[in-house]
Amino acid sequence: MEQLPFFSKEVSMSHSHRIEDVLMTIAQRYIGTNPARPPEYRITRENAIKKDPHHRYVFPILAMFPEMKEGQKINAWAKLWAEEDHSFAFLLTCLGPVRLYHNGVKRFGSTHEEEAGDIRLSLHLVKGWNHFVLEIEKGVQGSGAVFGTGNRKNFPYHFLAPSLDRDGEEGWIYTEPMLGNLDSIPSMSCREYSTGCNWFPRITRFPQNESPLAAIYGMKKGYSAYAWTKIKCGSLDSLILKGKTYGPIKLFVNGEELFQQEDQGDIDVELKVPVGLHDLVVKSDCGNDHWGFTLELLSSHGEFGIPHEVKGAFGTWLYLGPFSIDEKIMISAYMSMDSVPINKDGESFFWCSGKGENVRAFLENQLFGKWNYPLGVTLNGLMEAAKELSRPDVIDYVLNHVEFATSRYEYSKWDQKQYGAAGINNQLSDIDSLDDCGSFGALMLLANKHRLLKGAGKIADIIAEYIMNQQSRLDDGALYREVGVSRKMDNTMWCDDMYMSVPFLCRYAEYTKDSSYINEAARQLLLYKKYLYMNESQLMSHVYHVKEKRPTLTTWGRGNGWVLFSLTELLKVLPDNHEHYQAILGYYRQLAEGVLNVQGSHGLWHQVLTDHESYEESSCTSMFIYAFAHGVRFGWLEDKEPYIQAILSGWKGLTQRAIDKQGNVYGVCQGSSYSFSHFYYKHELPWKLNDTHGIGIVLLAGIETMRMLNSQGKLFENVNTGKTSSICK
Repeated sequence: MEQLPFFSKEVSMSHSHRIEDVLMTIAQRYIGTNPARPPEYRITRENAIKKDPHHRYVFPILAMFPEMKEGQKINAWAKLWAEEDHSFAFLLTCLGPVRLYHNGVKRFGSTHEEEAGDIRLSLHLVKGWNHFVLEIEKGVQGSGAVFGTGNRKNFPYHFLAPSLDRDGEEGWIYTEPMLGNLDSIPSMSCREYSTGCNWFPRITRFPQNESPLAAIYGMKKGYSAYAWTKIKCGSLDSLILKGKTYGPIKLFVNGEELFQQEDQGDIDVELKVPVGLHDLVVKSDCGNDHWGFTLELLSSHGEFGIPHEVKGAFGTWLYLGPFSIDEKIMISAYMSMDSVPINKDGESFFWCSGKGENVRAFLENQLFGKWNYPLGVTLNGLMEAAKELSRPDVIDYVLNHVEFATSRYEYSKWDQKQYGAAGINNQLSDIDSLDDCGSFGALMLLANKHRLLKGAGKIADIIAEYIMNQQSRLDDGALYREVGVSRKMDNTMWCDDMYMSVPFLCRYAEYTKDSSYINEAARQLLLYKKYLYMNESQLMSHVYHVKEKRPTLTTWGRGNGWVLFSLTELLKVLPDNHEHYQAILGYYRQLAEGVLNVQGSHGLWHQVLTDHESYEESSCTSMFIYAFAHGVRFGWLEDKEPYIQAILSGWKGLTQRAIDKQGNVYGVCQGSSYSFSHFYYKHELPWKLNDTHGIGIVLLAGIETMRMLNSQGKLFENVNTGKTSSICK
């Protein structure tokens, strides 16, 4: 059956004869759609309702209200934002009678049989705010619930406080136990008083003329705390700061000491600064009877403003402490909002805006700053394209994305410990699979060669330790998934995991100058060949089921791509006198030949490699181009001509049928599960526009096609025709 392209030829990228133009169009579309943005900082109020490690909120009702009587209920209310209408699977565990309302409509009511088990609820989220109310009753067996995302790896949703009183805060609010029902189930944001009941946790706010330090930290003689605000100055005239201090105090403006006073008393300071924003930091020591300060900016052309946007914060100051008075603290190190201080007593803490009002970082960008395995491939492609095309701005974009994650690693581990699950780096802070670490870790090491990235060295060591000593292995040492993301994935071995381990091991070997990691990479590829390579077709089975002791025999395109890509990465660094070099080279040649034999008529490979009625799939096509081009350049292929033609035909197919002139990439299979049947891959695993599994590898395919052409010592008249005039062999 003749397959139609994903779009009409008029909008394809085939008009561009220069590979460079195709690459930059794709790269610029991606960056324009995913601009560099910092994390979102929000207030999380001290609350008994916290996330568990699976990013679901735990409602420990009996611990919160030990005197609660049978038949009484509490209502918990929160909201969740959706960018568009879609259905999403949530998980609910009922530890007693529970009713769930979504936008005012009852969606679930538990029965006795459903209590204590996980229930998967598919709910249709509307574009905009979605309000959730859990009515949790004390029953005969108990009370409580656990509720939240059904996909913790990819969608670690955090809910926000729903009332106008707490606009911007993270978390749930709740009522006291009651026998009756709410007057109405909230379905939109409103003032809490309008619901007719009190909501917790309580809001505690201090008047501007009252110091909150004693309330926040208690009386801590011998300790100090820092307060930080911004001065917004609109004139060159002097500013007047007035207030009181209740103990020793120092004022710093833009890091320079402005004022110091040892005794409690009045503050009266004249300040002259340029027009603009300026950091004002106050170091306040605890006095004998009280501590803290009050400070006002009396000049009409100046005002205080919160120094960093924190949603849910109503004041203009952020606070950090307590530290011992004799500790030497460089407060500027913590003003980047990505580090957690530890005082001499071993206590760790982060900024707050008041008593019980804790500042936290949340990753709410769609892609920028995320750490996951598809983005490891995407950013690798962007990095290599930028290097090849001399685009330092694109390199900086990639480095900033990677450092967004690495610089906040220590913070995210602390945040996870404090609140049950981290609001940022959800995978990096909780590594339990190769998917969580290997692909992006390999990119990180590549990026770290351009500039030293904060936290990258420590993270690399953690990933290496995980792969070498913590990831599950069979008796022969082969990596496998003893525990998968879902129970179906338990006790399986995936082609994908070669890319999640081998490139990292290769780059870590270079980073540490320790060849044992290269040895392990080679060993793993040969072990996987034993379980997954199919001699007759010279292709890989996607998955081997360890418990059933059999491969699935499914020839999924990207699964084969992961292996051929990984063989390529290893051969680039494996010494030709290595004990496994010939075996790895032979493996590469066998798999390359098998892949070559199933190329489609339009130059693209198919979702199911052996079924040309399955859709043309862009990510595997790109991986095969990438691997073949390396083989041509480095002499790994004994007969280069058919592979050169396959590369040119494949690139022509991509630009004519899978890349439009806006830089959109079509035909990339979305993230997969697995099956013993080709039917799943062909009919139930669709492609997704601009899926991150494909963007970067398309870029890498184009780069390697360019490099291959340049290595042949000639200029091709038109790469997109798929024809060559003469080849230097």
